[in-house]
Amino acid sequence: MKMPKISLGSWAFSFGPFESNPWTLSQVSQYCADAGYDGIEINGFRPHPHPDEYNTAEKCAELKRELSNLGLGISGYAPDFRHVPPAEVDTSVFLVEVVKMIAFMNRLDISVLRVDTVSSPTEYSSADYEARFKKLTDNWRAASEECSKNGIVMVWEYEPGFWLNKPSEVKRAVETVGHDSFRLLFDTSHSYMGAVIGARQTGTKETLPGGVAEYARYLEGHIGHLHLIDSDGTLHNDETSTHTPFGEGFINFREVLTDLKPSLENLEWWCVDFCFCPTTEEDGRKAIPYLRNLVEKI
Repeated sequence: MKMPKISLGSWAFSFGPFESNPWTLSQVSQYCADAGYDGIEINGFRPHPHPDEYNTAEKCAELKRELSNLGLGISGYAPDFRHVPPAEVDTSVFLVEVVKMIAFMNRLDISVLRVDTVSSPTEYSSADYEARFKKLTDNWRAASEECSKNGIVMVWEYEPGFWLNKPSEVKRAVETVGHDSFRLLFDTSHSYMGAVIGARQTGTKETLPGGVAEYARYLEGHIGHLHLIDSDGTLHNDETSTHTPFGEGFINFREVLTDLKPSLENLEWWCVDFCFCPTTEEDGRKAIPYLRNLVEKI
């Protein structure tokens, strides 16, 4: 396993305990550089960069130059699609937003676009479920085609807080989209809550005996991006996975990353995700030596 570049998701300093006083992207970038990260994964929720504000080549060039001067690359972009839930809006409406994101990403040479289903994990009748599923996968397929024209891969971060959070649902959706530019974002904490806890799954719970490692094997061939963080088996505010500092949860990272090796060999970036974690400023610094030591052992 080659040593990856490691980035930090900038949302860690704007959501949860930081929401009332979010760090600017400049503050997060300086932190990343000081802590030894190779890059940053940009949160597209304001006050971090949004395409409506960064709507010219000049503005984006200035942002890119700021990051480059700190020695930082960009591992991906995670924009706000809450106003266009892909299982609920027409394809034309969804694509307007996707094309806007692509323009922003092209100016900054970002090649990974993060999405989710947006919708909460509600239980639907069979007919409603299938209708929503078709709209969702049709929209994602159309968006993936737009991404493919621009050298971008769209990655879906499945998690307990959003619709389609069972392992079989995740696999069915990615295979139904069936596009080379549509992949899965494997978040270790979300995968633990799905495979081990079955958190917020509707109907009959669906877990995997081998936990996160088995989930990695189950999704082999579909993984296109990685978020790393531990899990203590709980939900943050009863909504989505608690992102626990490395070593304070239950994930066996040596086992998981070993089983992920076939999926990771072609990934340039690994992103550390401290979303909603109150100790990010301290524990984010510890993540770099922890992960580099882990890779050397593997």
